[in-house]
Amino acid sequence: MIAPSVAAEWGIVPPTESYDRVAPTIRRDQLILSHLWLVRHVIGRLLTDLPPGLDVENLESAGTLGLVEAASRFDPTRGVEFKTFAYARIRGAVLDELRRNCPLPQEVLQRVARVRDAYETLPLPVTPEALSDATGLSVDEVLDCLSAMRMTRTVSWDETGKTVKVRLDDPQDQPPAALERAEHHRLVADAIAALPDRERIAITLYYMEDLRLREIGQVLQLSESRVSRLLNAALFRLGELLRTRGIAS
Repeated sequence: MIAPSVAAEWGIVPPTESYDRVAPTIRRDQLILSHLWLVRHVIGRLLTDLPPGLDVENLESAGTLGLVEAASRFDPTRGVEFKTFAYARIRGAVLDELRRNCPLPQEVLQRVARVRDAYETLPLPVTPEALSDATGLSVDEVLDCLSAMRMTRTVSWDETGKTVKVRLDDPQDQPPAALERAEHHRLVADAIAALPDRERIAITLYYMEDLRLREIGQVLQLSESRVSRLLNAALFRLGELLRTRGIAS
């Protein structure tokens, strides 16, 4: 057996000490490899809020970097699941990439301005069809503009839907009292029931069954871009219906 002093002089590291050094790296790499699916899941959820034609591979690269950062910083002793810990960092990395590289051409920005101006003049509840009539754009073009609005806002992406109500998940809009929350939930349920069939099915599968766009498309036999527009239309209609009742401002 080599004496410790000689081993140190020769740079020989005992096996147990060597393992202790590399174990964190092994755990990190295992976390990354076993959670690559989470990057695709996060991007799949975000794509619903974004206009079509984005460079998804670029977003996946940014999300993977977020996953690597999460795996490097994860502390299992804090009692938080890695999936929960990593989700926010992956999502943040993707949103940062979108902020840095807004892919919207000038033509789209001009359409967004037309939709925003029309929205301010129309009576409640505003519908995609009404915006289409007011702007001369097709309904699909209007829905794409509603998605693109999130990319032109100067506020945080986590505060979307304040000017044109396109989302229902803004926490500050939730009534504080239990009875008001129950009434809010009832109104949302009634509004969902009143949606066109495909929009109602799409929003139910997305939010209640946690399916991705591709999976919903397989159920409805539609493309992912069509499913994304269905979800945007449903969310916009719901937001407007609640706004007319003073639930969402």
